[in-house]
Amino acid sequence: MEASLVRLPERNTRNRVTISHVADALGLTKSTVSRAMNGYSDISEATQLRVKRMAEKMGYHPLSHAQAIKTGRTRSLGLVLQFADHDAQRPFLAEFLAGVSAGASTEGWTLTVAATDSHSGLIETFRAILRDGKADGFILPRALCNDPRVHLLRKADVPFVLFGRQDNAEGCAWFDVLGEEAMQDAVRHLAGLGHRRIGFINGGQQYAYAALRADGFAEGMRLCGLDIDEGLIAQNAVTLEDGARAAAKILDHANPPTAIVCAVDFAALGAYRAAAERGLSVGRDLSIIGYDGIPEGAFAQPPLTTFAVDNRAAGHALATLLIRRVKGEPLETLRKTVPATFVKRDSTGPKSPERSTK
Repeated sequence: MEASLVRLPERNTRNRVTISHVADALGLTKSTVSRAMNGYSDISEATQLRVKRMAEKMGYHPLSHAQAIKTGRTRSLGLVLQFADHDAQRPFLAEFLAGVSAGASTEGWTLTVAATDSHSGLIETFRAILRDGKADGFILPRALCNDPRVHLLRKADVPFVLFGRQDNAEGCAWFDVLGEEAMQDAVRHLAGLGHRRIGFINGGQQYAYAALRADGFAEGMRLCGLDIDEGLIAQNAVTLEDGARAAAKILDHANPPTAIVCAVDFAALGAYRAAAERGLSVGRDLSIIGYDGIPEGAFAQPPLTTFAVDNRAAGHALATLLIRRVKGEPLETLRKTVPATFVKRDSTGPKSPERSTK
């Protein structure tokens, strides 16, 4: 094979392997090797792979500052965390960050992370990173309705990728989990167990996912031939306390539901509290389904039936999509959605014959 005939240069602190060595070994120009290493679309995938394999064999590592000068890129992905969010420090964040870091490092990129304690400081944090040239693009977790981050980055012509979707797709790449399909499937599951009066507790209305999950619930009810009672619908429940309050109102309805679908797991676990206060046994008297797959759900009593999201895989996918976006791939190829994973546990069961509904 060609690679076996290459005489690798001796490496020491005074004889660093350079791009010229790689180019000479392959019989290519330095420009071609450079463009192949940086993933330019005018270099075939076969040549890119050949160059990268040779660079690895020879121990060639481009100097980051030199690459920044030549390409105008820092090879760094930006991520701004909002610790003001209700669950910003939950365990899923560690999984998400691990996935983003792995996706970046696979391509030889780094991750620049900043944080803000308030929504008011969010945009200024983005502006500071842009001003200092610390990132080539941004990952935007938890897409918002009318997202101010999207407006800022569109105006600045800076690449970004959303964890979530936007109604206005202009300039948007994204990765998202199909929460609306999960809500449909939740209704189908409950209807299959004999439930006819099903309540719905949605998440925060400021998030883009809320409208999608509400639409999914409504479509599931329609497909199952079930009527929606607006008295069994609640909004803006993202914490245990929110979920408990929302479920209490629904369960105190004159004709209460025998099952509740929740757009987030925290609200579902809050519904457990409301059920217990009313002497209802979850899984027997009242079925509850959540969404997210948080660890707490597995240890609830009974364990929570939910739709799980792989946050590590999501982080990896977002990093990969953003790098492709920075390199100039068409936006239409950078919008990916995947289904959530149904996790059947004991918080759902057949409609209790002892709980009659009008």
